[in-house]
Amino acid sequence: MADSKREDNFLDDVEAAEVEERAFETEEPAAEELELDALRAERDELRDRYMRALADAENARKRSEKDRREAERYGGTRIARDLVPVYDNLQRALLAARDEGESASVALVEGVELTLRELMNVFRKHGVEPITPQVGDRFDPQLHEAMYEAPVPGTTAGEIIQVQADGFLLHDRLLRAAQVGVSSNTG
Repeated sequence: MADSKREDNFLDDVEAAEVEERAFETEEPAAEELELDALRAERDELRDRYMRALADAENARKRSEKDRREAERYGGTRIARDLVPVYDNLQRALLAARDEGESASVALVEGVELTLRELMNVFRKHGVEPITPQVGDRFDPQLHEAMYEAPVPGTTAGEIIQVQADGFLLHDRLLRAAQVGVSSNTG
């Protein structure tokens, strides 16, 4: 009888071992699958981070290129703004000399005109263009600054009646609006 008990225990041990082995076999692939899934998720995350880093680098390159172009094009804005009053003073000097008539030195007037012409050449060379409205032109708030409004007979509302100072553009940006007087007639 002892032998039959041993055989039963042996059979129980074999069955238990088989059950244990099957459980281990089913656990092992599940663990491998979990590890593979984790590695795939990590790969996908790294790929996503890599693509974002590439996009950020490309955006930074484009931004710096745009900033470089703008600095090249508009870098002289401060000096151009500082030179505009020089233009104004030369214009006033010419007007004063012409008002004096014969008593004004011809050489002085000629020198001021040459200086003014040279200043305008330098302005144009660097993309600074004058805005020179004429009396009778239509007021444009994008280019003109209304210094005053007055009802002037024979004009229509919004018509320029006096130009006090020229304006200037630096390429396509307004450096200074032309200062004008505008008619306020209503009809």
